[in-house]
Amino acid sequence: MTGIRFNFNGIMRLIVRYISLSVVLLSIGTDLTFGQSERKSIREGNREFKKDNFVDAEVSYRSALDQNPESYKANFNLGDALYKQEKFEESAQLFNDLSDQKVNDKDKAKIYHNLGNTLFKQQKFGESVEAYKNSLRCNPKDMETKYNLAQAQRMLLQQQQQQQQQQNQEGGDDKKDDKQDNNQQKDNKQDKQDDKQQNQQQQQDQQKQEQQEQQISPEDARRMLEAIQNTEQDVQERVRAEQAKQKQVRVEKNW
Repeated sequence: MTGIRFNFNGIMRLIVRYISLSVVLLSIGTDLTFGQSERKSIREGNREFKKDNFVDAEVSYRSALDQNPESYKANFNLGDALYKQEKFEESAQLFNDLSDQKVNDKDKAKIYHNLGNTLFKQQKFGESVEAYKNSLRCNPKDMETKYNLAQAQRMLLQQQQQQQQQQNQEGGDDKKDDKQDNNQQKDNKQDKQDDKQQNQQQQQDQQKQEQQEQQISPEDARRMLEAIQNTEQDVQERVRAEQAKQKQVRVEKNW
C-alpha cells in the first residue's frame, strides 16, 4: 500500500514539473513569435521606405509598435517616415520622446540630428540649433550635423533681424500716426484761430460802419435828404413829359 502511494506522489510531481515546463516553453515560444513578427514588420517598413512608399512604411512600423511599443528601431524609423511625409510636428514629438531613452551615444546623436531636422522644417531655428548641438555633444565628428548647425544658426540670425525690422517698422508707424495726429490738432487749432480772427474782423468792420453813420452831422443829413427828394422830383417830371409826348403821336388804325 505504501509503495502504491509513493508511486502516485512521484507521478504527481512529474506531472506538475511537466506542466511548469510547458508554460515556460509556451511563454518563450510566444515571445519569439512576437519578436519575429516585430522584426518582420520593421523589415517590411524598411523595404517600403527605400521605395519611397512612406505611407506603407508608416503602416508597417506602427504594426511593429503594436507588438512592442518600446521598440527603438520601430519608433526611430517611424519618425523618419513621418518626416518624409512632412508630418514634422508628429515626427519631432517621436524623436523628442526617443531622446529620453537610454541608448548609446551614436544612436543618441542620430536622434538629436533628426530632431533638429524636424524643428528646422518648422522654422523653429533656435530649438533646431540646440538639437544639433546636443547631437554634436554625442558625436562631435559628424560633418553633416555641423553643416546643418551652421545653416540653422544662419537662418536664426536672419529670423531675428527680420523680427527686429518689423518691430522698428511698427514703431515707426506708431510715431508717424502720432505725428499725423499732432499735425491734425495743429490744423484744427489754426482753423479755430482763423475763424476767431475773421469774426473779430467782421465785428470791427461793423463797429466802424456804425461809427461812420454816427459821425454824419445834421446838416449833411439834411443835404442828403434834399438831394434824394430832388432826384425823385426830376424822375417824376421826366415821366410826365414822356407821357405827354405819347399822347401827341397819331396812332394808325388797322383794318
